[in-house]
Amino acid sequence: MNTNTLTVPIRSDKLSLSAQIKSHLCHRQTEFQTIDVFDTDAFGRVLTLDGHIQLTELDEGAYHEFLVHAPLLNIPNPKSALVVGGGDGGVLREICKNPSIEHIDMAEIDAGVVEESKKHLPFVSNGAFDDPRVHLHITDAFAFVKAASRKFDLIVVDSTDVYEEEDGGLSDQLFTAEFYRDCLNVLSPNGIVVTQADNLVFCPYSLEHISALFQSVFPTTGSYFAVIPSFGGFSGYCWGSSGSGISSTFPESRTASLGLRFLNQHAYEYGMCPIPFIRNS
Repeated sequence: MNTNTLTVPIRSDKLSLSAQIKSHLCHRQTEFQTIDVFDTDAFGRVLTLDGHIQLTELDEGAYHEFLVHAPLLNIPNPKSALVVGGGDGGVLREICKNPSIEHIDMAEIDAGVVEESKKHLPFVSNGAFDDPRVHLHITDAFAFVKAASRKFDLIVVDSTDVYEEEDGGLSDQLFTAEFYRDCLNVLSPNGIVVTQADNLVFCPYSLEHISALFQSVFPTTGSYFAVIPSFGGFSGYCWGSSGSGISSTFPESRTASLGLRFLNQHAYEYGMCPIPFIRNS
């Protein structure tokens, strides 16, 4: 790419975000997708897959803390976790902060994402790939979950979005009732499945679709959000469980040793509230 401006879609061709590029650090075409890493003034380093922002240095901590710890803080004495996707290592980093976790599986289909993230975005994983509790599987997550024999207390689906008016590609089969039934089969009795659900304001169809799938599979479901500037202001999350799930009250007593920067009582409880200006079109 020979341009000084990075322009990425927030909602198809209807809304986009632009940032000035300082340098283009990586451009790689793998079997599955196009990986780019940029350095920008506004966001710091930026990872895109097929031209869509996956994370930025500015706010990836907020995205990953809410994705992982909102459910994890609501699971009593969690021991095992599964990460679906998440090849940049941010989800791993956050799960590894919990000392009770003994085993983490990651099923990531594209080794290129792991390799380029380690090289150009090492602060995201912060050494988590070398944690002895982590077991990285470069494989199709759909097949991995279907064949899994272990029970997981936390399942985090950190895959790419199925974008409006685009072929969802890699993520299509991960946004199906069949996939989430397989997740339920390997979920512990008090476990929680959580997935990102796109921008709740500008892309409400994502959460609507995922919520409908979760409600058809899990006995208990819900959603929440976080403020993520590089995602167009907000990031939605959807969760499902067989138990009590995620409380709207912040479990502050369990956060002391985690070193969280973004997820505190005010942000957590705000994220459990309805957003008053959500659009339905």
